[in-house]
Amino acid sequence: MKLDTPNKRQLIALTLIFIFSGLIKLQAQDQYELTGDWVCKSITEFSDNGETISSKDYSVSGWMPATVPGTVLTTLLNNEKVPDPFYGMNNEKIKDIYETGRDHYTYWFVKDFEEKAGKNEQVWLHLRGVNYSTEIFLNGKKVNKETHYGMFLRQTYNITDLLDSKGKNRLAVIVYPPDPVGNPNGGQGGDGRIAKGVSHQYVAGWDWIQPTRDRNTGIWDKVFIEKTGAVNVKNPHIVTLVPGKRDPKAKEQAPVNIKITAEVENPTSSAISGILKYTLEGKEVSQDVTVAANSTKLVKLADYEMQNPKLWWPNMYGEQNLYDIEISFVQGKKTSDSEKVTFGVREIQKEWNTKTQSAQINVNGQKIFIKGGNWIISDAMLRFTDERYDAEIRYHRDMNLNLIRIWGGALTERPEFYQACDKYGMLVIQDFWMSGDCNGRWFDPMKAEDQWTRRQYPDDHNLFLTSAKDMVKMIRNHASLAMYCGGNEITPPEDILIPLRDEILPELDGTRWFIEYSNSDSMSLNTLGGNGDGPYGIQPISMFWDHQTFPFNSEVGSVGVGDIESLRRFIPEENLTPPTYNDETVDDVWAYHKYIGYGAHVRPYGDAKDAKDFGVKAQLINYDQYRALMEGFSAHMWDWYSGSIIWKTQNPWTAMRGQMYDYYLDPNACLYGLRKGSEPLHIMYNPTSGMVYTVNNSFEALRSIMLKIESIDMKGNKEMLTQVFVGMEPTSSKKILSVKPFLDKIAKEEGVFLNFQLLNTDQEVLSENFYWVPNANGEYTGLNNMAEAKASITAKQTEKGKIAVTLKNDESNPVAFFNRVALIDGTTGKRILPVFYDDNYVSVIAGEEKTVILEFDPELAGKNAKVTVEGWNVPKQTIDIID
Repeated sequence: MKLDTPNKRQLIALTLIFIFSGLIKLQAQDQYELTGDWVCKSITEFSDNGETISSKDYSVSGWMPATVPGTVLTTLLNNEKVPDPFYGMNNEKIKDIYETGRDHYTYWFVKDFEEKAGKNEQVWLHLRGVNYSTEIFLNGKKVNKETHYGMFLRQTYNITDLLDSKGKNRLAVIVYPPDPVGNPNGGQGGDGRIAKGVSHQYVAGWDWIQPTRDRNTGIWDKVFIEKTGAVNVKNPHIVTLVPGKRDPKAKEQAPVNIKITAEVENPTSSAISGILKYTLEGKEVSQDVTVAANSTKLVKLADYEMQNPKLWWPNMYGEQNLYDIEISFVQGKKTSDSEKVTFGVREIQKEWNTKTQSAQINVNGQKIFIKGGNWIISDAMLRFTDERYDAEIRYHRDMNLNLIRIWGGALTERPEFYQACDKYGMLVIQDFWMSGDCNGRWFDPMKAEDQWTRRQYPDDHNLFLTSAKDMVKMIRNHASLAMYCGGNEITPPEDILIPLRDEILPELDGTRWFIEYSNSDSMSLNTLGGNGDGPYGIQPISMFWDHQTFPFNSEVGSVGVGDIESLRRFIPEENLTPPTYNDETVDDVWAYHKYIGYGAHVRPYGDAKDAKDFGVKAQLINYDQYRALMEGFSAHMWDWYSGSIIWKTQNPWTAMRGQMYDYYLDPNACLYGLRKGSEPLHIMYNPTSGMVYTVNNSFEALRSIMLKIESIDMKGNKEMLTQVFVGMEPTSSKKILSVKPFLDKIAKEEGVFLNFQLLNTDQEVLSENFYWVPNANGEYTGLNNMAEAKASITAKQTEKGKIAVTLKNDESNPVAFFNRVALIDGTTGKRILPVFYDDNYVSVIAGEEKTVILEFDPELAGKNAKVTVEGWNVPKQTIDIID
């Protein structure tokens, strides 16, 4: 089938960008991924059994190349059997499993590989994620005695005795979809029955995504082969205890305590003795161990006191230092097995803030004001790569956030996600697999079963608990993991909640705060009524500043339409019709991709003439919304709030709401407005009261900081309003003065620009904030009457993969307003993605200049990269890059 989208080449390029390099990071002594050269076939096409298919003489000639890890739908897409479900209305052209029946998406997957066991060697097969149930065969023999169930439960099998003596092996895996698959009837999670299994829920559809037609059936995560000696080391656990209150800038840190345990497994028929050990900072810690035959033993090593440790801190508060160790089991002089672990030295504490009446997160004894984003999943079809994870988490770092919450309708995020969070300083709240929508919190006529029944989902509570245990073991060593959460807007049933809270987490972790559900009173005391989170959608700016919401809001906000470049990636040209005033008319494709209303918020800038004009004006709204959101919360830190988490920062599908960058990793103005409003040191003003605030997120007091405020009219004329020295206490906000009397006078007719700066005594700019203020009627008439500003622009490569773009505005010009900088392919004119900008949508005052730094993968950019700059009143320019 020919793909019904002009984006095919772009999708292939995006896939190539994020494809694994082939160098798999070893987590064990000898471990490799079974990737490439898989084939598959639908069970509707033949009836042979697993013993037959997995025999080496069985022909799989003509079988379809399979994507593993991946889903059935991914394989069909990659073989051009279905159109791109992320483009236009293509998803409607793909058969839904609810209509076809489960057999339509039930597939056999086959992989031939070479491996054999040497003397005293054990060989293990690891499947890190299969959705939903599976039977496994190797060389004509069944591997798993009983059917495996559960999307989140890892599988490990000792296949030593099943391997071919000559090393020629065939693995055959049949994967069955969830049962039931649920009716995608338009409800949140469809009819809710997708939650009857221990699986993710969004695949039946949500208010930000259309249904995933195969419900993500497949071998969706990595498959590994591991070779060990007679003893296998697994599930190491590292706990770091950091007493006292620490200063990230201290030259000398007090000692910390490190506790390490690991499981050692002996699959042989005889007891085995040896030593479990690790080396850290040149010092060895070891323990004599005897493991009984056919058993697994948990071994506790002696505590280690680390001197002058390099601590791990959340983003903006300090460095993200990490340590590597290798935990080994040694018999005589031979290492049987080892596990490599990367960890950070830090301790996370919970404290109840009696002023805000909400939880306060402390790291290494210091209170952290939480600026977070809700995360769904990297890709709705589970196409995960290290590179994409790294890019997405880097964007969150660039937003000046310090926390990501993983929403409960998705999954336990992969180790590669957590590695990126460790690297970039993102604390993580990991939800378990519940949602108020599917699991019965609310009455919902769209659901197939009543609330009493849904309250007991999933059907197999023991499978849920077993999966939870396994997932905790998988992620618990990551410094970034801060909290566990029972579910999204609902607790699990009591016979899941109690053992999870009181037995599993204390026994297997014991170091993280457990939130019973995402908007629990134990996190954020709800004295306002309602759901305890929200609101969602565009709000008047005054709401963020003057209306007190929940003290640790787990979900707030939700816009994010991109510009015309973004829209064209998934909307056909004939559907690029902007919504009319108040969203009275919305194109069907826009609606299908979950457009959320901008409505009357566009009108102050003038009604959109076309989709491009709509995209430009949407960016002004995006920037203002997310800057104001975080400024409003920051203005009331430790008074009204101890934190907030934006709903949401990213989309794993081509939706039009709740995203700081689109599915293709192209940032919109939401990202840069949020970045500005979340600055570690920040100057800002309340547009309703005119009060100017400073915000200091650091742990040290700041003195002799100059506050400078100037206004600029629509012709570019500047006027100094005030200049005053200020001081700021650690991790606090502070009112300085009001500019309302000036604004009421100078902004009345056309509006005005305000430029705020904080400078040190060397007159270096520490923080800058640029506002466009409407006229007395709330309209931006002055913007529409601005003269053109012909800015001078240069782009210079400062090092490989880094470009400095400088915009210089002539003294006689008006403000060069709201300029979007982009790196493009000079041949196609398309943006190169991803690219990381230290700022964007920048404005340059007459007689001044501003430099934006771009960072990117030079191999991705190629040899013909160019830079474009286009602003509100700055004509689009394409700039050659100077070496």
